[in-house]
Amino acid sequence: MDLAQAATDVLAPLGFEVLELTVSHKGKNMRLVLRIDRLDERQVSVEDVTLAAEVFGLELDRLDPFSNPYQLELESPGPKRPLLKARHFERFHDLLAKVKTRQETFKGIIRNVQDDYVTFEVGQEIRTVALKDIETARLAQWPETPR
Repeated sequence: MDLAQAATDVLAPLGFEVLELTVSHKGKNMRLVLRIDRLDERQVSVEDVTLAAEVFGLELDRLDPFSNPYQLELESPGPKRPLLKARHFERFHDLLAKVKTRQETFKGIIRNVQDDYVTFEVGQEIRTVALKDIETARLAQWPETPR
C-alpha cells in the first residue's frame, strides 16, 4: 500500500502537498512522519498541521495498514525542506541546497530553473543538473522571510 499516495489523495483537496512520508521502526514501535506544505505556498500553520493530522489519521484508521500500533507525526517543511520538483527549486532560488545525484553530493546556491534542469552555483563553478538525475535535494539555508 502506498501511504504517501493515500496521504496525497486525502490532503491535496484540502490544499496540502505531501513532501515526505517516512516510516521507521524501533522494536515494536512504529513511527510515521508526514511532512506537508501548502499548495498555495503560504506558511504552514499549527491549524494546518492539526487538520492534516486529523484527516490523514482518519484515512489510516480506514485503511488499517499496520497490525501493530503506530505514532503519526505531522510536520511543516522546516529548515531541511525537501526539494522535489522544479517549482520547489524556483521558489527557493538564491538559497543554498544540498543535492545528491548518482555521481556526487554537493552544496550549491540555486540560480536558475529552466525546463527540467536546475542550475547551481558551487563555489566558483556553475553546474546544471537534470531534475531526473537528482536523487535528493534539501534546503541547506532557510530564507530570512517565508517563501
